[in-house]
Amino acid sequence: MNHSSAPAAGVDTDSGGGANPLSVHINADARQVWVMLREPAKVAQWHGWDYDGLAEEIRLIYFSPGVAEGPDHLSLTLEDGDTFRLTPGPDGTEVTLERGRPEPGSDLSDWYEDITEGWISFLQQLRFALERHPNTNRHTAFFSGSPADGLAIADRVGAAAVGDPGDSYALTLPGGQELTGRVWFRTERQLGLTVAQYAEHGDGLLILAEQPLTDGVRDEPSAMVIASTYELGARALHEVWDGWEAVRRDHYPNADPLVTSTLVRRGKAAP
Repeated sequence: MNHSSAPAAGVDTDSGGGANPLSVHINADARQVWVMLREPAKVAQWHGWDYDGLAEEIRLIYFSPGVAEGPDHLSLTLEDGDTFRLTPGPDGTEVTLERGRPEPGSDLSDWYEDITEGWISFLQQLRFALERHPNTNRHTAFFSGSPADGLAIADRVGAAAVGDPGDSYALTLPGGQELTGRVWFRTERQLGLTVAQYAEHGDGLLILAEQPLTDGVRDEPSAMVIASTYELGARALHEVWDGWEAVRRDHYPNADPLVTSTLVRRGKAAP
């Protein structure tokens, strides 16, 4: 591994490694963060991954009638009680997601830990979008499934020992694709990496996650991969997607095929 003793400029070495993984420091002012939370097109540039139902998912989570905006634009409470709190500071904004608690035995209670892990990913995607690509459209690739051999996804792709946030890394995926960049964040179950090969200018983001075992929801290990790329040409983009589809096909045979963004060429959608 290629580790560096000094973090890259702009890398927050504390993000993701503190006591509360649902709190991130973003190098942007509160107004910029608020815009990313309150404009559907902006939310679509960081929340989750592209799929046919993303626009409806965003509408239900962020723009349904029960969502409440704080009068000072420093809090946003969703229908399920989850609340974003923005704390401005001299060098950016602390964004914290406070989880609401579902009623015991409700449908959401089974999914509570799963949803918490999802919010960890989404907050880091929000931070990345604002700090690295605030005005650039993304293209994503996603899959989730159980490994055939029980290996964690970070072990499968050789990323388990990449180091701490801010450290540089170099790794090669099972199919031969080389990735280089720096560790963006680490939590107990998730690893985020910036990837130089995922952007024409700057870098993209790769999130590798182990999804928790949850009574009534999941009784075997399951992994999740979200790869976010920026301004890649179609050929380079498909090479990224093909590499992850090969990982999914060879090591996660029961997972659904890779879910990717739709490309638009000359006004027509292309696969």
